[in-house]
Amino acid sequence: MLWLALHFPWLPIEALPLRQPPSAVVARGRVLIGDAEAAAAGIRPGQKLSTALGLHPGLAVFERHEARERQALESLACWAGRFTPTVSLAPPNELLLEIGGCLRLFGGIEPIVAAVTAGCVEQGYAPGWAAAPTPLGARWLARSGAGAILGESAGLQAALAALPCHIPGWPAEAVARLDSFGLRRLGDLRAMPGAGLRRRIGNRPVDDLARAWGDLPDPQQAFIFPECFACELELPSRVEHAEALLFSGQRLFSALAGWLHVRQRLVRRCTLRLKHDDGAPSELALNFAEPAADEGRFLRLLRERLGRLQLASPVEAVCLQADEVVDKQGSSVHLFDRAADGEGALACLERLRARLGERAVLALEAVADHRPECASCERDVVTGSDVQSRSAVPAGVATTQGKPGTPHRPLWLLPTPLALVERAGSPHWHGPLKLLSKPERLESGWWDEGEQGAAGDLRRDYFVARNPQGQWAWIFRDAEGWCLHGLFA
Repeated sequence: MLWLALHFPWLPIEALPLRQPPSAVVARGRVLIGDAEAAAAGIRPGQKLSTALGLHPGLAVFERHEARERQALESLACWAGRFTPTVSLAPPNELLLEIGGCLRLFGGIEPIVAAVTAGCVEQGYAPGWAAAPTPLGARWLARSGAGAILGESAGLQAALAALPCHIPGWPAEAVARLDSFGLRRLGDLRAMPGAGLRRRIGNRPVDDLARAWGDLPDPQQAFIFPECFACELELPSRVEHAEALLFSGQRLFSALAGWLHVRQRLVRRCTLRLKHDDGAPSELALNFAEPAADEGRFLRLLRERLGRLQLASPVEAVCLQADEVVDKQGSSVHLFDRAADGEGALACLERLRARLGERAVLALEAVADHRPECASCERDVVTGSDVQSRSAVPAGVATTQGKPGTPHRPLWLLPTPLALVERAGSPHWHGPLKLLSKPERLESGWWDEGEQGAAGDLRRDYFVARNPQGQWAWIFRDAEGWCLHGLFA
């Protein structure tokens, strides 16, 4: 087995998604941790809050929120599911990934480590990391900032032997006693007789050494990925502009993508619920034209929707919930490498709908009706449901045009037929129209005669005609006279 340990030393402050530097997290009136700007001002962990404010009066101060840190760690665990299904939490600020069985999927250990660390940085986390055959050894090396890949036991033991005795996080009394003995490195401690050490510093340090070196088994409790995905993120300050929610949404969608990968599912519809500080929560529904699991696709759609969203009141928390998920069907990979596919038509439709509006992009569907005004209806491209209003363009043109024995239909119908003048027995539209086809009788619609908004009973003779300018038109004659109904491309 090979364990990749991630240590997040700044998790208390990194769990604040929209913090403004310089920032610091305090607990019991003392600084727990500060960001880089706070450290540059001389603010150190353990300082009194009054001292820190004296060093930098503009310091943004936040109380430690352990539940938020735990939630951030669980969100990272869901995100890590895209790399391996075996993830373990090591509270308060560490994560373990068993990557030994996934190396071939990523082309080796270096690519998977690079992908994991880069993904953490994209989400605003700066972890220390290490890979080793034992989980506890990997955690200790990650705490020290080793950033090393140790696949063999010999290399692991040599690296552990050089670590100082304070790295494992044993009680301060035990560390002080070891220091008084002159034992400052784990290698020195490892060389001492175990029975004597147990009497002097207790059982835990000795057992931890055996687990880290691989002498004792060290089973890890696996993180249980939830059956349903719902993740909430509390914001440290009120957000008044929708675009500022994108970073929080990135964290949520990263966790969703990892959860979908582990569960082998795709999401068709999800909801981003916005909790306001002085009103009822609002919802931002994200519908996908096809089930998807790509984080980049999620973020592109979210960016478009947030760009058009006007917040009724400031937002204090966001929650992402997967409303409709489907099982992911298996597929075969190609034998040889192929060029990456483009965005795809359905993904493009999603972005157009998000940018232009839900009703701005619709599909057409054929209706079993001979009347041109009623031969098609608008259909939602995502949900597939019919829209009540009738389309002004006949559907099914592509399926009938060009086939032998089928009548010609134009690609464009006028919203309402245009009355034409008749001169010398011939209809005129930019000049006299020459009839190019025999009459096609359309007589239908007796069932909705007299209904409000209905086309009613129609009796028309349609012709394909051309004017002196070379324009082709679709005209008809009825009891009222000649009318222009459509144009050919």
